[in-house]
Amino acid sequence: MKNVYFLSDAHLGSWAIDHGRTQERRLVRFLDSIKTKARAVYLLGDMFDFWCEWRYVVPKGYTRFLGKLSELTDMGVEVHYFTGNHDIWTYGYLKEECGLIVHTKPETVEIYDKVFYIAHGDGLGDPDRRFKFIKRVFHNRTCQVLFNTLHPRWAMWFGLTWAKHSRLKRADGKEPPYMGEDREHLVLFAKQYMKTHNDVDYFMFGHRHIELDLFLSKKTRMMILGDWITQFTYAVFDGEHMFLEEYVEGESQP
Repeated sequence: MKNVYFLSDAHLGSWAIDHGRTQERRLVRFLDSIKTKARAVYLLGDMFDFWCEWRYVVPKGYTRFLGKLSELTDMGVEVHYFTGNHDIWTYGYLKEECGLIVHTKPETVEIYDKVFYIAHGDGLGDPDRRFKFIKRVFHNRTCQVLFNTLHPRWAMWFGLTWAKHSRLKRADGKEPPYMGEDREHLVLFAKQYMKTHNDVDYFMFGHRHIELDLFLSKKTRMMILGDWITQFTYAVFDGEHMFLEEYVEGESQP
């Protein structure tokens, strides 16, 4: 029985990350190390700091990462991509050229007889009205069409600058630490969701850039996957057991 892997939030191409090429190579080495062991890989969003496609143009760079994803799909490994709040603007390239299965909203899926609720996590349980407004604008098809009328040179500059500003306005460029079960938005969302969906075995989220492995009940477990900027963490499910691990240059450590 082959493994299923979950990871998120590499933010490749970020102008706020000074080790971007090293970071991408490390991610590619990880994907290469699991390619013969993987049944599926779930990428839970924000793998790029800003991704936007035009009819004949895609962002510069990421060739090692995209090439490795294409190799995995050519080998028959399912690679699922859940768009986050930094990579909403994909219109077919990742599916048609790289073979990815792209998801633009949370999904409930069955993996080895277990029920998974999988999402990037942005906006879930978060009462921030400003964030919700911006998310609606970013997802609005008319706004997307208008944005794509910009020349890629200026559109990419705008997107990467916005993303850099968003990261650097936080203390040390990092997300706030875990806020506890009674304040963490994704935990509150999962608990509320469980009230009407008691069949979920695992909630899998990205977005928060923290590592969290929490039992919400005897049956239900929730994970937030950390990131691939400084933590290099991922979850692996072997059909029976789930582990949250760290990739350390060619080997996995619990």
